[in-house]
Amino acid sequence: MQLLNNKTRVQTGSRPSAAAKAVRVAQPSRRNVVRVAAAVAHDFDTKVFHKELAKFADSEEYIVRGGRDKFPLLKDAFKGIKKIGVIGWGSQAPAQAQNLRDSIAEAGLDIKVAIGLRPDSPSWAEAEACNFTKAQGTLGEVFDVISESDLVVLLISDGAQAKLYPRVLAAMKPGATLGLSHGFLLGVMRNDGVDFRKDINVVLVAPKGMGPSVRRLYEQGKSVNGAGINCSFAVHQDATGNAADVAIGWAIGVGAPFAFPTTLESEYKSDIYGERCVLLGAVHGIVEALFRRYTRQGMSDEEAFKQSVECITGPVSRTISTKGMLAVYESFNAEDKKTFEQAYSLSFKPAMDICMEIYEDVASGNEIRSVVQSVSRFDRFPMGKIDQTYMWKVGQRVRAQRDESKIPLNPFTAGVYVAVMMATVEVLREKGHPFSEICNESIIEAVDSLNPYMHARGVAFMVDNCSYTARLGSRKWAPRFDYIIEQQAFVAVDAGTPTDSEVMAEFLAHPVHRALATCSSMRPSVDISVGGDSSNVGVGAGAARTEFRSTAAKV
Repeated sequence: MQLLNNKTRVQTGSRPSAAAKAVRVAQPSRRNVVRVAAAVAHDFDTKVFHKELAKFADSEEYIVRGGRDKFPLLKDAFKGIKKIGVIGWGSQAPAQAQNLRDSIAEAGLDIKVAIGLRPDSPSWAEAEACNFTKAQGTLGEVFDVISESDLVVLLISDGAQAKLYPRVLAAMKPGATLGLSHGFLLGVMRNDGVDFRKDINVVLVAPKGMGPSVRRLYEQGKSVNGAGINCSFAVHQDATGNAADVAIGWAIGVGAPFAFPTTLESEYKSDIYGERCVLLGAVHGIVEALFRRYTRQGMSDEEAFKQSVECITGPVSRTISTKGMLAVYESFNAEDKKTFEQAYSLSFKPAMDICMEIYEDVASGNEIRSVVQSVSRFDRFPMGKIDQTYMWKVGQRVRAQRDESKIPLNPFTAGVYVAVMMATVEVLREKGHPFSEICNESIIEAVDSLNPYMHARGVAFMVDNCSYTARLGSRKWAPRFDYIIEQQAFVAVDAGTPTDSEVMAEFLAHPVHRALATCSSMRPSVDISVGGDSSNVGVGAGAARTEFRSTAAKV
């Protein structure tokens, strides 16, 4: 890995890797600086934080490192901000509000973090349980909090944003900052043919993980100068001249180990897409297909669950998290590599077919419209449970007797899963997304944030601790991945179709492996720890939920 900051020092990550070997960089001349700036996809102007240039495979991108040692900089980043209003209490709001409150307190700042909810909201009591109270001025009615806040972090559901954004924008004070954690609202407003008010900042900070993991890793990281979830950030509109510093301060305040720039459009396309692909929908679909396949082949139900779900959420995810996808392949002996190669090469193109369809549905606005329409029907048709089938009941028994050291690394399962992950990656690459975004949206979020929750308590614990948009997308697209892997990939394998050597060669030489090595070198040393079926670690008010609801947005 190679990192060049704006003072031209070379830095390398703490984790040894092939990427960490290239550490020599010539001192840049003015001509080189101009050349590099022109080549970087997303630049930003920060007067407070230290901007570094990181090499992701063959491209260079600017990033900002986080860490608790950066908390003193929040004073300048949040200059003029007296109140931060966090609106909502879904997946992200409890985590971001608590993390910001803790970071601001550690920085010694006199900034109030307040929650905005409807007075009749069932979440009111949960917010109070996390020490947000009306008496202290840290819990109030939605539009009262919005009108009083200098930074409005809008974390209500995407469906609610689609209905309420005109009132939200009207209630904000001139010069305030609207903070989004998802570019979804931009897609809605484009569909509606409207734009943001010109007298406010509009920024984005999008943690690359569901809310409970944002909080859990922040808590775990207090002893190691911070560990959390990487964030993308964007400045869509800068009315005050310091919007970038507000956004980066927010990212560091919620615990990002590193933050990378994007745009609202690029974020919502990659995020909504990724949730439907390997992050949630695809992994749910393929484990169901694998479980059926293995039981048909004569495995016991328990063994089939281990060879499918446990394999992916255990050794496959752990290996990818720290060493990358190639390390999974390279861990097999010669015979198992052949099994991996056949499963990978015959699954990749079918998965690409669905991934491309999803991306284009997101980019066209169709998927956004589908979400808004689905949320409007929640009063009649709330989301049903997804972990009550026989397979997931088997999973409960398997988890109760789990020995982590004995979870198998199945080459066929690994080949199918890595193929779907690489299909998710390749579509984003073809559509022009930068590698920092690709790695985080397709790989890191899966193995470091989401799969650990399926490992702990099953598929619903992972999917339904996410946003409405993610939950709906997973339910919609999981069956499509299940179907295409069963009907095309497995049929081809069973027919004796030989390994596609060209597909395997592309996998082995793909630049994402080098880009991921850069990300891994900046990875905190802490792995997420969340309680299983009989534990409350990381579960409860302000953390992961075990009971899930879906309600229509109220105007």
